[in-house]
Amino acid sequence: MENDIETLQKILQEDPSNFQARRELSILLVNNGFNEEAETNLEYLTKYFPEDADLFYNLGIVYEKLKKFEQARDVYKKAVELSPQEDFYYNLGEVHVDLKEWDEAEKCFKKVLETDPNDGNSFFNLGLCYYNREEKNKALDAFQKAVSINPKDVYAYFYLGYIYQDDGLTNFAIDSYKKVLEVSPDYSWAYYNLGSIAFKSGNDEEAKEYLRKTIQYNPADYEAYKLLVKICLKNSETEEVLELLHTRLDEEENGDLYYCLARVYKFIGDLDEYYDNLQKALDNPYTLSYSKKAVKQELDYVGGQIGRHEEIEPERTVEEYHSENENGDEMSSEEESNNEFNDDEEPDEADTEYEELDSEYEDYDEDESDNYEQHENEQYEEIPEYTDEEE
Repeated sequence: MENDIETLQKILQEDPSNFQARRELSILLVNNGFNEEAETNLEYLTKYFPEDADLFYNLGIVYEKLKKFEQARDVYKKAVELSPQEDFYYNLGEVHVDLKEWDEAEKCFKKVLETDPNDGNSFFNLGLCYYNREEKNKALDAFQKAVSINPKDVYAYFYLGYIYQDDGLTNFAIDSYKKVLEVSPDYSWAYYNLGSIAFKSGNDEEAKEYLRKTIQYNPADYEAYKLLVKICLKNSETEEVLELLHTRLDEEENGDLYYCLARVYKFIGDLDEYYDNLQKALDNPYTLSYSKKAVKQELDYVGGQIGRHEEIEPERTVEEYHSENENGDEMSSEEESNNEFNDDEEPDEADTEYEELDSEYEDYDEDESDNYEQHENEQYEEIPEYTDEEE
């Protein structure tokens, strides 16, 4: 293949106007991941052949690979205008999804279904459009149609589970997540959400098993550690979470995990380790989603207790796991970037709603299990989507 590319490049060096050689080279470059070079050649060709729909289509594929979604949208539109083919509409729809242009995406996938009513991928993408427009009934219908056509559609099953869970239809949600795991046994988010359901149902042992599976398949799912710590402290079990937290922190420092570790050491009464890990949490502000102000107050208070510095009674306690949303379910494990630290930033409402400090400075509340719910809403769109690029 490399020899073919080199041969075509030599031909073009001798004769830059050899369009057939340039076309063949462009396709080889796309297929072998040389996207920038393919981009240059295809842009050159479209100037000379402005009525060639396939050239615009292939240029759109290159733009997608380079994450130039607006440019991809424009050339796919040109391809559709020149030749309204099913593949062209499908790729245009996917780019509209990437750009969160749900109405336009819906139109494209409906065009595909006019010619191929059994295109499961198009039904899945229609489900995404409806879901993101908060049309849950339509989304359910589309995802159900997707899995009826393709019983191995992991993502459609996952969205079904999430919608059912959000609507309180726990048994349907469990069935959908288990369908996910039948097809993809290492799908960590399904394990996490099953763990969340078990936790909120009071089945702590079952929840722990699912959370262990989550961490096994995705050691960077920090929400799983946080919920597991909560369950273990509730049941006075610290040995396992200490090992898990230390193991992960040896791999990568994380403010939230240091805070979790601090809570475990507080629980077992090791105030020096409690203090040290609160300090490490504050030393990693970009991955600390808890209130920095409240954690600092907690640090000052325990520092005074153990003589690290003058004791300062905090005005209020940190709200345990205040960064957790209203559900214990997640759409994605790749979310830490949402919690950027800004020294000039005013604390948000969640940061200022601390519980009043009691006499023993205890802020872990077993009843908080009812309040442990979902990851950031912004993460909904981070679930992997189809990238069915047809070249």
